[in-house]
Amino acid sequence: MLETLSRGFRSARLKLQGRTVLTEENIAEALRDVRVSLLEADVELGVVREFLDAVRTRSVGEVVPLRAGRGDGAFRVTPADHFVKICHDELVALMGAEEGRLDLSERPAAVMMVGLQGSGKTTTAGKIARNLIKEGKRPLLVAADIYRPAAVDQLMTIGRRVGVPVFFIKGQDPVALCELAMTQARSVGRDVVIFDTAGRLAIDETLMIELERIRERTEPANVLFVCDAMIGQDAVRTAAAFDRRLNFTGFVLTKLDGDARGGAALSIRRVTGKPILFVGMGEGLDRLEPFRAEGLAGRILGMGDVVGLMRDFENAVDRQQAEADAQKMLAGDFTFDTFTNQLLAIRKMGSLRDVVGKMPILSDLVDQLPEEALDDRELNRVEAIVQSMTRQERLQPDLINESRIRRIARGSGRSVVEVKALYDRFLVARQAMRQLGRASGLFGSLKQVRKARRMLGSVPGLDPGAFPAALEADEENALSPEEKIARRRMLQEARKARRRGRR
Repeated sequence: MLETLSRGFRSARLKLQGRTVLTEENIAEALRDVRVSLLEADVELGVVREFLDAVRTRSVGEVVPLRAGRGDGAFRVTPADHFVKICHDELVALMGAEEGRLDLSERPAAVMMVGLQGSGKTTTAGKIARNLIKEGKRPLLVAADIYRPAAVDQLMTIGRRVGVPVFFIKGQDPVALCELAMTQARSVGRDVVIFDTAGRLAIDETLMIELERIRERTEPANVLFVCDAMIGQDAVRTAAAFDRRLNFTGFVLTKLDGDARGGAALSIRRVTGKPILFVGMGEGLDRLEPFRAEGLAGRILGMGDVVGLMRDFENAVDRQQAEADAQKMLAGDFTFDTFTNQLLAIRKMGSLRDVVGKMPILSDLVDQLPEEALDDRELNRVEAIVQSMTRQERLQPDLINESRIRRIARGSGRSVVEVKALYDRFLVARQAMRQLGRASGLFGSLKQVRKARRMLGSVPGLDPGAFPAALEADEENALSPEEKIARRRMLQEARKARRRGRR
């Protein structure tokens, strides 16, 4: 996702490395790459010019201090860092710093989904219903798309999967159907009604008139335009056309996990002035995220999105189980069952490329990693190999020998070479976990940590240089007071975990 945008900003940052003053010449050179990447990503031309002018105005003539902060909390600052900070601020301003929310003050509150056919309205309606259930709401889905073949059946299936009733009367006009749905919701105690309206392959007058009548008769507080991020510049023109007729309240950007170039995300809000409320990150009904401009700007600039990553983690992972597994791994009790649990947790959080893209350290290295390293199918292959092991082999990996490897390969449908490679990677990872455990925390014993880094770097496809340079001894002294406090807490927690592991 967003590789086209990220490439230009990364190139601009590299061109400013080693500079102490941001001049008009070096800024123009850096912004040239940014301009190309924005245009290739289908960002609207007027938006590109406005963004570049804002960055240039804030950057030219800036004398960047080599260090910021005071005393022990001081740290090095470069013009490249300053440029990234300016770009981040302007990207956030471009997409909207505020986090939009649905207006659910009425009872029942109505949410009207509009957009072209194929943009993902029906699936998004189910995703929103699922999120509302988690918030304690009682939604009702309305199948108001009576024209597209199987649209009603699709919504019925989604409703069963998320546990939400679907309102539909065969042969009923969509406008009257939505009106009756509001009455039904009041009588059965449903507090949110979601209209899945019809779409067309292109904007036409019949579609718009029907949508206008539904809005006039039901008066929904939320009219959400569902926009396919993959159609680029056309998304902006379509959004403007819908906004003129319906005056919608916000956007949902779908298919941002695919080959979307991201231009719609940067253009839509500035062109229409309406906020982006949600982004769809996959086909699964759990793959809908509240839109955060700071998170998306961080990912575009290669800074990751820690808040988004933690939200995914909390939604996908059982906290107590995760803590128990972490204690076991630091104590050296790293089995294939623990290994499989970690793989399943990653799978629940989304695609590998999406997860890595949210990691602050690795997000800038996504394009440099081999394609197979981010192939989600690799998780399926690994799981098949592990499931072909006996219970005893999963709990005691040291029992695995040549004959067992051949049997596992036959049972999983993989080659002996693939099974051996997985087993070798597992042994290296287990030893690295033991080294980290002995190090009493991530920043405990730098000698032990560097040894673990070298071991992890020996795994094919992993570059030890990709791990935090802050692990080096000369940079430990540059930690801020807050980071030093966090380091001491990590040290104490790791010691407690090791003591519990021994017991």
